[in-house]
Amino acid sequence: MKAWQRKPSLGGPRIKSVMESHEVQILHALVSNVVDMLEQRRDSAPRDELAELTGMRSGHSQLPAEAPLARLLPDFHRPEAADRVDGSDADRAAVARAHNSGMRMIHEPAIIDAKLDCAGVVLRSLPSRGGTVSLTLEQANSWMRCLNDVRLGLGAVLLEAGSVDGVPATDIPEYVPEDDPRSAQLDVYHWLTFMQDSLCTALDGQ
Repeated sequence: MKAWQRKPSLGGPRIKSVMESHEVQILHALVSNVVDMLEQRRDSAPRDELAELTGMRSGHSQLPAEAPLARLLPDFHRPEAADRVDGSDADRAAVARAHNSGMRMIHEPAIIDAKLDCAGVVLRSLPSRGGTVSLTLEQANSWMRCLNDVRLGLGAVLLEAGSVDGVPATDIPEYVPEDDPRSAQLDVYHWLTFMQDSLCTALDGQ
């Protein structure tokens, strides 16, 4: 894949690149996987009478169990952080957890919708067999957000794959041997990093 470039046009600036067919297939599969995870999370949210009456949707109250999805939908506040700041105050930690649950129930549906919207922009603008990708600035910003989600999710998978004694790794390696089970996924992760960095540079007008 070539680096993204900002090009002038009669309709305003365009952000362009060229993707090979296999790159399109990889990105399509990754984005589709994120969409599937988010839709399953959305569709499994509890239903209540108040939501039915008011039309206000309610999301889950707890952090997703799956590491990739938890990375995409993290807690708003970390209860353990309250312990570190204020000492070992169990009551403060409990309040933080309750606040977290309430915030998640209120805001998670809209967050999922926004992520799905960005993923839809990417899937619709991918060339089916490879070729030029030409984006408006608005589309490019959606790509940025979606690429970030894909990269975060894959990063969580890599950290789990690097677990030692059941404890996930804390850093993603720059390199692993070719016979390492993480090798192919790590290559894709670094490719996503390049794509995101290049897109950010193009959006900044450089």
